[in-house]
Amino acid sequence: MRPADFDYALPDGLIAQYPTEKRAESRLLVADLASTKLADRRFSDLPALLKAGDLMVFNDTRVIRARLFGRKDTGGRIEILIERILSNTTALAQIRASKAPKLNTKLHFAGGNTAKVLDRETEFYKLEFELSLEPYLEEHGEVPLPPYLNRDTEPSDVERYQTVYAKHDGAVAAPTAGLHFDENMLSETRRIGVQHSYVTLHVGAGTFQPLRKENIDSSRLHSERLIVDEQTCESVERTRRSGGRIVAVGTTSVRALESAYAGEELKPFDGDTDLFIMPGYRFNCVDAMITNFHLPQSSLLMLVAAFAGTECILNAYRHAVAERYRFFSYGDAMFIS
Repeated sequence: MRPADFDYALPDGLIAQYPTEKRAESRLLVADLASTKLADRRFSDLPALLKAGDLMVFNDTRVIRARLFGRKDTGGRIEILIERILSNTTALAQIRASKAPKLNTKLHFAGGNTAKVLDRETEFYKLEFELSLEPYLEEHGEVPLPPYLNRDTEPSDVERYQTVYAKHDGAVAAPTAGLHFDENMLSETRRIGVQHSYVTLHVGAGTFQPLRKENIDSSRLHSERLIVDEQTCESVERTRRSGGRIVAVGTTSVRALESAYAGEELKPFDGDTDLFIMPGYRFNCVDAMITNFHLPQSSLLMLVAAFAGTECILNAYRHAVAERYRFFSYGDAMFIS
């Protein structure tokens, strides 16, 4: 396999720069794997596609204000993106600057905060801040919009680039399939007998990195922090025993469930995952998924292709382009079953 095997032509005008006015107003492309048929629906139609006894699994990570702007001692401007908070004052971060900062360099930020460059690990720097990070980011940080949104962060993004059920701080990118759910949709799915469970996978900046041949050869991807608790494991097992479907809301929920699967059952998991799901992978936990449209030649597109079949997914993407669906984080969704 090559990255080019997962390519498709996408006009720039189909990259959604803003969300729909209301969350559930998005379009929904339904892919029925048994019949190979596609249907154009609205996201508000989702309850009609679910059944009593199904279990939807959501990723309840919360996007932190992970982007900071500052200066080096020399006066040169820098932009950093926190990848992971390691302790009260230390973090891994990407740094954009005209010249890469050297070890022990001090970086200066608003509010009198400084950070010392302690180490470099591949594309990430280990930084030690003077002030406690979580409250500092909440006051001075900026919501880190994806790089393909060619605009500055706006006040509305603070709410809309966050799921309504976000709970645990730690992500630098939203689990975007969940952005379509509002409280009414959550209530309606419960009303018809669909159960809800949650995993926590803190999405990292690596989700936007281009797929490289060496990733495919090594079968390993960027690492992300993951928690699957015992309650979710019990819900999955109970749903399977009763004949319901496990419906993963987003590729991050898929990655979480499949990472936590051990032997012949789902087990509690608290740690990092570098699982790379690509065509040929055998799924253990997921029967259906809700997902947005992903970047060409991306690991997320490969995951969806692994679930539905490469040709099926590329055909669905060609259909979505022809029908002018909206793509990527603020775009429309697919339901694959």
